[in-house]
Amino acid sequence: MSLKGKTLFITGASRGIGLAIAKRAARDGANVAIIAKTEQPHPKLPGTIYTAAEEIAQAGGQALPVPVDIRDDAKVAEAAKRVAEHFGGIDILVNNASAISLTGTAETPMKRFDLMFGVNVRGTYVCSQACLPYLKAAAQAGRNPHVLNLSPPLNLNPKWFKNHVAYTMAKYGMSMCVLGMAEEFRADGIAVNALWPRTVINTAAIAMIPGVDPRMCRSPEILADTAYIVLNRDARKHTGRLYIDEEVLAAEGVTDLGKYAVLKGNNKFLPDLFVD
Repeated sequence: MSLKGKTLFITGASRGIGLAIAKRAARDGANVAIIAKTEQPHPKLPGTIYTAAEEIAQAGGQALPVPVDIRDDAKVAEAAKRVAEHFGGIDILVNNASAISLTGTAETPMKRFDLMFGVNVRGTYVCSQACLPYLKAAAQAGRNPHVLNLSPPLNLNPKWFKNHVAYTMAKYGMSMCVLGMAEEFRADGIAVNALWPRTVINTAAIAMIPGVDPRMCRSPEILADTAYIVLNRDARKHTGRLYIDEEVLAAEGVTDLGKYAVLKGNNKFLPDLFVD
């Protein structure tokens, strides 16, 4: 398996899971476009698109930091064109950027509702649309193009809706994009899949989840390694799947997941949302 020479367009790649996926690809010598808003250091969140670019370069890849709000379709189209011209195309789109608010109906301000739908659903759709011509060109060139959304399996158990219906709908919107677009682009040879963790991942987002102890989490590298496996699979044979990280790793014979524990030696983890 290798992503050497491949070009990845990763949203939300300035930190967390997006950056971990970027650095894993960079180890092969991949090209990574960092699509995110953070140009100046955030008072509460680590990293900018420029510090991410430095880390990707140190890992062995070529980085292009592109400041863009993925809710702006015109700006995203410009970004996709810039990336394709800079690296000679786009082979992989990772829709990682996401907004979260685990609040009930009365407690969710409409501004927050709009943010979640704007980033999670609209942003995923906008980026998929903007990258599509380049992904089709990659398929025609035999470059095994993929779209990977960081979104959950579609579980219609009401318990996943009752406490945070807006967030659930927004994340499920990303997964519904997978189901639809996988079939829409199957004949083109573009894979569209989703990936979700079995356990809570130690990122800045856990601050939005009450009572989460980082020591009961896994590191973002488990999703980076899993995404790497998925993105190397044959796009014409593996599409329309809503993957769980542990299951992907197990299929490759990887069952010792101890290295991903935030607290070394811990084997009791908090289950993530949407996974029974």
